[in-house]
Amino acid sequence: MIDPLWFLAVLMIAVGVAGTILPGIPGPALIFAGMVVGAWIDGFQKVGFFTLTILFVLTLLTFVVDYTAAAVGAKQAGASWWGILGAAVGTLAGLFFGLPGLIIGPFVGSFAGEYAVRRKALEASRIGLATWLGLLLAAVANVALICAMLGVFAFAIAF
Repeated sequence: MIDPLWFLAVLMIAVGVAGTILPGIPGPALIFAGMVVGAWIDGFQKVGFFTLTILFVLTLLTFVVDYTAAAVGAKQAGASWWGILGAAVGTLAGLFFGLPGLIIGPFVGSFAGEYAVRRKALEASRIGLATWLGLLLAAVANVALICAMLGVFAFAIAF
């Protein structure tokens, strides 16, 4: 029979992995919490303080990447705060339209914010694209960090 605590740990990690892609679910935090539960199950014998510290740092890096990538991409392209705000609003609005909304929403929001300020469609498009690329790179970096977390945890459990 499956230990209920292991079921909880695996469930938290699985929902967290889904939350890495799906917005509104704190993916990295859930993954880390599930790993802490997994470590707690055996009294932190296999997954100890050092491993949990590494996992915590990787979790923090996912948040740093999330909050800086889009802003850096937008700022590199010369975005105003209206463009950055528009990207955030576009991302939130995109939640209601599923995956296509999540892909298109940040671009449309950033474009709308920049166009409202500058009234130049070509420049607003360039800034919208840069913001969107920043978000895409953040997503790729977060997937890599999550894979690293899973690998570190699996290695600690196995050995």
